[in-house]
Amino acid sequence: MMSRVLIVVVVLILASYAVLSSLFVVNERQQAVVTRFGEIARVEQEPGLYWKVPTDFVESVQIIEDRILRYDLEDITVQVADGKFYVVDAFLAYKISDPRLFREQVQADLARAEDRIGTRLNSALRQVYGQREFNAALSEQRGEMMREAAELIRPDINDLGIDVVDVRVQRTDLTQEVSQQTFDRMTAERLAEAARLRARGQEQAQTIRAQADRQVVEILASANRDGQILRGEGDATRNAIFAEAYGQDREFFAFYRSMQSYTRALQDSNTSLVLSPDSEFFQYFQSDNLTGALTPDAIEVPEAVDPAVTVPALTNDAEVAPEAGQ
Repeated sequence: MMSRVLIVVVVLILASYAVLSSLFVVNERQQAVVTRFGEIARVEQEPGLYWKVPTDFVESVQIIEDRILRYDLEDITVQVADGKFYVVDAFLAYKISDPRLFREQVQADLARAEDRIGTRLNSALRQVYGQREFNAALSEQRGEMMREAAELIRPDINDLGIDVVDVRVQRTDLTQEVSQQTFDRMTAERLAEAARLRARGQEQAQTIRAQADRQVVEILASANRDGQILRGEGDATRNAIFAEAYGQDREFFAFYRSMQSYTRALQDSNTSLVLSPDSEFFQYFQSDNLTGALTPDAIEVPEAVDPAVTVPALTNDAEVAPEAGQ
């Protein structure tokens, strides 16, 4: 009885092992290659639960990634068209699109596949950069360069059962030597540009100042001309008025002009006049027709001065000099 129970238990254990070893699961991020006696029997690419022969010697399952993977290539030195060297970081996004071919070419070994990807990506980047100047990697040609690198590497990678999704250049940097040379060149270019801009500014400033000076001269000349014209017209009008007044009453005109001369000559209290009593300057003071008019005898003459000294008659434009020491 005990032996029968033991046999049943052993059979159940073997059956459970057989069932468990014959089942395998493929999730949504995986695909499986089933080999029989080392040869590929089938490929399972849809997620789910699958069966196989329980013994691994007969059938075995190799799980392969079914998602987009990334391979990074860092600090590679490339030479551009002008002979200078630069440091580049890039990465390649890929997906295993043909598991059967991938198993046949690299035994489904991802490390071996990435070694070959790195070699081909390195070669493609060197070829792309070698055909262009450094500035191309920093311009709108950058996208074209990445597409070109992807096209160069795609045929070789497809032979491994891998599809190239994208190639991206993360960094294009100068080596230390080239960096210093480039910095010096850019500094010299900026200094030259600054000098050129300053020279242009000075030239424009001189032009503007010359134009302003010319305009000032023209405006002053025009103003002086207009002023001379207005003064001439004013003088002509004044002379016409004086001539008309003189023609109407010569005696009154002479009297009026003499009164103006008296006002200008005598308005400064600090001024002393030394005149002869019979000077023409006092002719209206001597007039008998003026009530209360001053006579030459009313003018006090200093004793130290000879009364015979005469002073010319003053007109409108005559000036009277102050005494010495005033």
